[in-house]
Amino acid sequence: MLDIDLKTLITDLKSYLGVTRKHQIADVVSAFPRLTDQLAEMEILADFGEDAAVLLISEDNDNVLLLAADGIMGSLMNSNPYWAGYCSVLVNLHDIAAMGGRPLALVDILSVKEIEVLAKVTTGMNDACSKFGVPIVGGHIHPDSRFNAVDVAVLGTAMRKGVIYSHTAEVGDRVIFAMDLDGCVHPDSLYSWDTTQHKSADGVRKQLLVMSELGSQRLVHSGKDISNPGTLGTLGMLLETSKKGAEIDLEKMPYPGDDVVNFTQWLKMYQGCGFVVTCKPENSADVIDKFRSVGLSSAVAGEITDERKLMIRYNDRQDVLFDFEHENITGIN
Repeated sequence: MLDIDLKTLITDLKSYLGVTRKHQIADVVSAFPRLTDQLAEMEILADFGEDAAVLLISEDNDNVLLLAADGIMGSLMNSNPYWAGYCSVLVNLHDIAAMGGRPLALVDILSVKEIEVLAKVTTGMNDACSKFGVPIVGGHIHPDSRFNAVDVAVLGTAMRKGVIYSHTAEVGDRVIFAMDLDGCVHPDSLYSWDTTQHKSADGVRKQLLVMSELGSQRLVHSGKDISNPGTLGTLGMLLETSKKGAEIDLEKMPYPGDDVVNFTQWLKMYQGCGFVVTCKPENSADVIDKFRSVGLSSAVAGEITDERKLMIRYNDRQDVLFDFEHENITGIN
């Protein structure tokens, strides 16, 4: 049995860089006016607060466009440019997947100080694109930069009725975490759980599209991919935008074991393929079966509540991780 001190765990997770780096999002969002009413030929169904913006081209179209962008932390770019390039593709594809979509193509912006870094980062990007079958179709390069950086944007598509949002969790929903436990801690990134480099292209592509199946069959109410803030930080962002709370039993979460990775470290991991979704209780078994069919371990670990707090429980102890009445992660709600 794990030896977990909830107070220590909560302090550790709340101060984790993957969470604290999200605090400035609200400041950025407030700088941009909402232009939805000014766009006569395009309707914006969702924008800030989701993993991807959702754009409806016309009312007589059953499909929508998904648009997202992400950048890679400078520390990873400096320690392993190849892995930074690989992850720049991976994180963007997962943003589209999390919305129930299928990625179509990517564009990139490269800032390069050393030419050898350019070769490593582009090799990583190309390897990821080849494995997942999604091309880079353009972009921009700064060949005379004072630093090395990679940023990528992705375009995807989804069925309009199959889009999975993060602001639509409902009270009484079950919270399901799904992760690929067949992975390892990346040697150059303690908080990267690598599950894709050693897998076949067919396998990782099926995992990437499992959310599209869940969305098209209307099995889930909301969802996100488990990203930089870690498992509970990602759930926290979903709750924040949904204006809801949740109670989570830590013992029920998928976990490869403390002989593989420390539990606190596991909760902070960027998952090579991982999602958190909410659904009606009667849909839980079908959702878990869908995840299992593509090699993802999943379990119901909690429930959505109307009290805006993320409560975590271990054995007979329970405490508040985030109280959204008094604090925030992104500030978007």
